[in-house]
Amino acid sequence: MSLTNASPEAAAQEAKAASFTLSSLPASSRNAALEAIHAALAAAKDDILAANARDLHLARQAASNGSLSEALLSRLDLAKKGKWEDMLKGILDVRHLDDPVGKVQMRTKLDDDFLLERVSCPIGVLLIIFEARPEVIANIASLAIKSGNAAILKGGKESTESFVAISKVISSALDKTDVPNGAIQLVTTRDAIAQLLAQDRHIDLVIPRGSNELVRYIKESTKIPVLGHADGLCAIYLTATADPQKAITAIVDAKTSYPAACNSVETLLVQDSALDTSFPGVAAALAARGVTLRCDPPSKAALSAASSPEAAAVTGSVQDATDADFHTEFLSLTVAVKTVSGLDEAIAHINTHGSHHTDSILTADAADAERFMNQVDSAGVYWNSSTRVADGMRYGFGTEVGISTNKIHARGPVGLEGLTIYKYKVRADYQATAAYGDGPGKRPWKHEAMSID
Repeated sequence: MSLTNASPEAAAQEAKAASFTLSSLPASSRNAALEAIHAALAAAKDDILAANARDLHLARQAASNGSLSEALLSRLDLAKKGKWEDMLKGILDVRHLDDPVGKVQMRTKLDDDFLLERVSCPIGVLLIIFEARPEVIANIASLAIKSGNAAILKGGKESTESFVAISKVISSALDKTDVPNGAIQLVTTRDAIAQLLAQDRHIDLVIPRGSNELVRYIKESTKIPVLGHADGLCAIYLTATADPQKAITAIVDAKTSYPAACNSVETLLVQDSALDTSFPGVAAALAARGVTLRCDPPSKAALSAASSPEAAAVTGSVQDATDADFHTEFLSLTVAVKTVSGLDEAIAHINTHGSHHTDSILTADAADAERFMNQVDSAGVYWNSSTRVADGMRYGFGTEVGISTNKIHARGPVGLEGLTIYKYKVRADYQATAAYGDGPGKRPWKHEAMSID
């Protein structure tokens, strides 16, 4: 990794050149680089966390005067319980995954001594633009190197100290490996984003990590394909047949375990027949953890009418919902609550108001669950699960570059496979197309599917 002050065009050109070398390195060399990164970061923990603490000090001042959101502040803290350990574990998890490069996906016999194969290969050069999230550098570096891609990283000013500290450690580690120095670059030049987004000759894919404003700006400002999502407007549909206690566990986890995450639930849809059964207990459990419930009239009335201790516990935590609440990614301890008549209305609401990220149904009815998962148009559709499961590490991908709601080659949490495409290889014996076709003297195409084992 190089910490570069080069112009965006020069950085992109260097990354493109390095990508050709990196893509041809054997898996053993790429794995050795990941081991070196892991060891170097582990040894430099104190220095990196000290740099992160300096970023946090300035970020808290910015948050106090309103110039930085609380969501970004939360994402910046690398010392948060488990975050450092998860970052290091993710590097080793990626190292131990199968090599995604060079996998034969299809093999067809076109004719005798005439073989067609589709084989996985790296995308080329990735541009990752991110806010806060200092762990992104380690995540992206490990995924990019393992998948044979070069990467250019541009972080936000709120985490400069952290990025510089991590980058120097990774750069020093890579100097002792076969990975070319220009394969992973951190651009420090101010106001470089617009120029980087113009490098469509050298950069193959942009991956934004940050606010919906950042993602929307990037999508509107480049010719380069963009992989990502602008919003994480996730919903859970609570049905009347859901197990009341298990529903509390799933919903509380989805809202409170990390409210600033893009897979945190923002909308709770409640079947009308569950308003006076399981819903009051869910509402009380959320309120006990500091969650504000923005309720539509039926759900608010149900809580007001209920005489149970659980219902009384929500006093002071209920507000009137507005139409805008059902389009809002709160990224905080707030959830919008809407009453629906049944499955059809729940599906229609999610497909109309959601962000196609991750949505869940809590129900004992298997047929309803399957219909929900088939008809909801989201990257992740769950049955009886917290939406927080939407994560590359939890899926077994090692780590992720982000979550995509696009309908392109990668969707949902994007790990190694999402950073590869494919090429077609033909092995022949000087055949020419003129010899094939219908009619006298022509040879037919065999098109025989062959085993890829």
